[in-house]
Amino acid sequence: MKKIIAMLLALAMVLSLAACGGAPAAKADGEVAVFWYTFGDTYLSSVRAAMNEAFAAAGVKYQDYDANNSQTTQTEQIQTAITKGASALVVNIVDASSDDATQAILDMAKNANLPIVFFNRSVSEAIVSSYDKAAYVGTDYTMAGHMQGKMIGDYVLANYDALDLNADGSISYVMFKGQEGNMEADARTQFGVEDADAVLTAAGKPALVFYDEANAAKYLLDQNGAWSAAQGQEHMQTLLSKYNVDNGNMVELVIANNDDMALGAISALQAAGFNTEGKTYIPVFGVDATDAAKEKIADKSMTGTIKQDAVGMANAVVLIAQNFKDGKPAFEGVTGDLEGTWRINIPYAPYTGE
Repeated sequence: MKKIIAMLLALAMVLSLAACGGAPAAKADGEVAVFWYTFGDTYLSSVRAAMNEAFAAAGVKYQDYDANNSQTTQTEQIQTAITKGASALVVNIVDASSDDATQAILDMAKNANLPIVFFNRSVSEAIVSSYDKAAYVGTDYTMAGHMQGKMIGDYVLANYDALDLNADGSISYVMFKGQEGNMEADARTQFGVEDADAVLTAAGKPALVFYDEANAAKYLLDQNGAWSAAQGQEHMQTLLSKYNVDNGNMVELVIANNDDMALGAISALQAAGFNTEGKTYIPVFGVDATDAAKEKIADKSMTGTIKQDAVGMANAVVLIAQNFKDGKPAFEGVTGDLEGTWRINIPYAPYTGE
């Protein structure tokens, strides 16, 4: 229902502009309007800080908008910015699973003859490529899952006997998935386990076993799609009430699609007497390499994460927006891995604090 409402609202706005003879003319010296799916995402907070710094250093006026995880709100904010005379749109879309939402936003930009840069949350190549003033900055979202899976497999293999708390010959795990239908979440959920299993089985060890055999999906979902520490903590608290050392079925490994969910899980583990000095250690892996996660890795309560380069992403977005405004090729001078003519990927890197 939310997707339908957002799509209809965007369509109504586009039709309204058309009826009035098109959108207000973009102001060459107008501000760059930057739309965030939420200010509450820890990793994106670091991207936002770096992006604001880069805009300021370039002498570019900008305005940040917080959609608070509502596509309807974000669509309305985009229309407001266009009406105000924005010179470019930078969009961290709320509903990354909806091509309709992406198309509606791109149509709004195109109708206003504004350049638009989508970033971080994956959108359709076909949609972005349909407009010569559109681009996408992201990551090869499969890479994070592959890197995390290899990191997990190597760690489990090196510490197998110590991790097998109930001595049943296999390692049980829980997977925290940030959002249904999100391509990054799907890839991390799949490859974080598959690639770990590949390492283990190649060494003659059993594949990882999801802790709850009744859960066919083999993950716990953030129902709000917010990838939040609160959901990680709540899920972990709930499962620890049934799956624990006393019952002989303790979860022996925690895998999370991002650091916030991993940190939430660590909070629950520590409250239950794990992952503190001298206590039983449950390895926890995340993605993003946020400052908070690095601190937990340094104090040995978290095991590893995959670095997502916030500064690199922010600088790429700012430079592409400037290139569009200056009439230059979109990716001129941008550092990253170019994919076709529509997107550039910022590389990941493993982080274990070593």
